[in-house]
Parts: sequence; C-alpha cells; structure tokens
Amino acid sequence: MGSASNSKKEVIRLEREAVIPILKPRLIMTLANLIEHSSDRAEFLKLCKRVEYTIRAWYLLQFEDLMQLYSLFDPVQGARKLEQQNLSSQEIDVLEQNFLSYMFKVMEKSNFKICTNEEIDVAQSGQYLLNLPITVDESKIDKDLLKRYFAEHHHDNLPDFADKYVIFRRGIGLDKTTDYFIMEKVDMIISRLWGWIMRITRIEKLFSKKPSARVMNDQKKDDEITNDQYPDDMYVERVRIENLNISLRSLMSKITIQEPTFDRIIVVYRQASTKGEKERGIHVKHFKNIPMADMELVLPEKKNPSLTPMDWVKFLISAVVGLVAVVGSIETPQADFWVMFAILSAVVGYCAKIYFTFQANMVAYQSLITQSMYDKQLDSGKGTLLHLCDDVIQQEVKEVIISFFILMEQGKATLEDLDLQCEELIKEEFGATCNFDVDDAVHKLERMGIVARDSIGRYYCVGLKRANEIIGTTTEELVLKARQENGAS
Repeated sequence: MGSASNSKKEVIRLEREAVIPILKPRLIMTLANLIEHSSDRAEFLKLCKRVEYTIRAWYLLQFEDLMQLYSLFDPVQGARKLEQQNLSSQEIDVLEQNFLSYMFKVMEKSNFKICTNEEIDVAQSGQYLLNLPITVDESKIDKDLLKRYFAEHHHDNLPDFADKYVIFRRGIGLDKTTDYFIMEKVDMIISRLWGWIMRITRIEKLFSKKPSARVMNDQKKDDEITNDQYPDDMYVERVRIENLNISLRSLMSKITIQEPTFDRIIVVYRQASTKGEKERGIHVKHFKNIPMADMELVLPEKKNPSLTPMDWVKFLISAVVGLVAVVGSIETPQADFWVMFAILSAVVGYCAKIYFTFQANMVAYQSLITQSMYDKQLDSGKGTLLHLCDDVIQQEVKEVIISFFILMEQGKATLEDLDLQCEELIKEEFGATCNFDVDDAVHKLERMGIVARDSIGRYYCVGLKRANEIIGTTTEELVLKARQENGAS
C-alpha cells in the first residue's frame, strides 16, 4: 500500500483529561493481583464492592431528582406530564433551571467540559472527512433557556453560542482513515495549480483573508511547542491531505489520514417556540468518537449546506479574468489560438472543479450525517442522563480505589505525593495517562472514615479488615446473601 509523505507536520496540544480511561473490573483485578497474600486480596475485593455500594447510595437521591425533573422536559412526553402538573409558567421556569443545575453538576462530576471558543477554533482549523461549511439555523433554536441559566451560574470561557446550545466534551482519541481519496487528491492538485496561477498573476490578494485575532494569538508553530513548556499536556498529530506531498504518481495509491477525536460529546439545546405554543422540551444528545475537524456533525438544527459566497465570488472573478484574458489575446496582432484555449480551459476547469467538488462533498456530507445518526450517536434524553449518572459512579469508585491502594502499599503521603503516585500507577500498570483528581478521592475516603491525616498533614489509611468493618455490611450485600439463601433452600 502506497503512502504520501508528510510535507508539514501539524501537532495539536491538548490538556490531559481527568477521566480514568480504564474499565473498573480490569482496574480492580489488576490491583488485587498485585497484593501478595490471598487473605488481603479477598479483603481488598470486598472493600471495592463496599466502596461502590456506598458511593451509589450517596448519589441515589440526587440522580432520582435529576431523572424526575427531566421527565417534565422530555421532548417526547414531557409536555403531557407538565399539563398534568398544572404548573404556572414561573414555576416551570424554576423547575427547568433546577434541572439544568443538577445536570451541569453531573457533567462536572463526570469530567465533561464545556467546549470553549479556543478549542472550537483549533478543532475547525483543519478539514478531515467533512469538507462543507456547516452552520446552525439559529431561528430554530431557543435563546432564552441557557441565557438565563448562565446569567445565574457563572462559567469561565463560555463560547459565543452558549445562549443557544452547549457542547460538552470528554476524552481524546484518534481516528484514522485509509483510502484512495482520488477526488480529494485531484481537488488538491487543481487547487495548488490554481494557487500557483493566482500567485503569478497576483490575483490571490483578492481572496486573502486575515485570520481572526483569537486564532492568531493561540496558535503556535510546531517547533515552538515543547514538552518543557507544557509538561502535563498531550500532543496529537494531524495528518491531512492538505499537508501531504500529493503528486500524479501517488494519485492512484492509498493514503492514511488521521485526526484527533473527542471521545464523548454531549449537546444540550432547546428548539425555538412556535407562535401557538411555548416549547419546553430540552434535547440532550450523546455522541462518541467525533473527529475534531468534523465536529460540525453534532451541531443542532443544521442548515442544508450550499455554495459559500466566496465560491460565488471565485466563480465570477474567474469568469471575468478569463474573459479579459481572451479578449486581450484576440486584440493582439498575433493572436495565438492555443493560448486562448489554455486560458479558457483553465477558467472552465476551475469553475467545474468548484461545482463538482461541492457535489462530491454533498454526497460525503449525507453519508457522514447518516453515520453520525447510527454509529456515532450513543443515546439521547433519558438514556444519556443514565449514562452520565453511571459514569459519575464508575469514575469516583476508581479514584477512591486507586488512592486507597497507594496509601495501603506505599504508606503515608502528602496530597501532592499521592496525586503523583496515583498517576504513575495508572501509567505503569495500564499504559494510560490522566490528570488524577486526588482532592475528590481523598475527600470521599475521609468521609467513609478509612483515611485520615497525621499531625503534619500526611494521609494514611486503616488496614483492609478495619476498613471493611468501618464501612460495614451494605444493603446490597444483605440482598445478595438473602438471594443465595433462598436459592439454596
């Protein structure tokens, strides 16, 4: 399989995520196998179960309130339930703000972050599989719900569209696509040829656009980004067709392009109200593995893409330039037919390139939209909230177990040392990296009563058997024991 070589390396710097990217069963069994004595191993496994049961109990009432509130704002059945409640408009406003408050707290606990303008600028600074300008039809989206929420709940670095919809993201992955990309290669060759003609004729100044100040201030050259400047960040390389050395020889060979992805994306918005009825439904949609450069796929209420104003300008200017060049060639005493033919061919070819590229991109867009609906969308509404609630529990259980294990094996430690040792354990045993949330983990261990601090502020844990005694037998264990006894009898 052939490949095109990189002519320019494009690297994106990303902050490390706080989420622990390890399945809980694998985490528990790996740590248990590191314990030497079988009796201690059994006590550790019992402690892990009791920790999970305890954390689930802590969140049970909060999650029930969240789900009950959402049942009133479910886009499918919420309107009927609101009618049954016979609430005033002001009371409904209070309830929907309470729901958003609960949901945003769960998002934070589940390590989801609101996409900022800077992150979206970086994500959309390149192209991957989607090559059409996608915009939101703002007339179809409510602008009051989120505006009122953020007016009462301050958040830093909110994006420009935060009054209409919010995009939460969590986790970083990598998507690779290997194909011939023949049309894209031809398009790139024509674009480069046309760019060369425009530079020679100095027409490119008509099309040059000044980058936004925000992007200019945030972007750095690849050789300026070093691990010394940002030691805790991760770096992902973008491999795009635009940055590859494409030639006629490599036109018929396969190439591999890659793009960093947002592992999980959740979009929250409300549709605009109609004249006859006020819309109360709140849409919560959950997506997975969305390439950063194609994140427009998750935008709500998208407009049908069309040729951009710049494309039409290029059409007109190309036609005018071609006409002027042909007329100028005819008026010369020695008009060369082949020169006129070459000029007309270049102009017609460029216009055809714009049109057929748009048509090909439309086909690709429809395919990507279908894929995002069936493959990329995990869930929506109540299903998404259930995912979030379980994510919170799983994440916090893993944080508590890792922190306790380190204190059990390494002895007393300061908060900073414990944080570092937890991250090293994750990297050494599982080959993963994360920005471990040690503060939250230690707080829960102290709340359970199995971790305390000495006189100089170092943390230490009680023994495994004593930890199980302090937490005590949980309701889940009693239920399981009763089932086993009934099954035996």
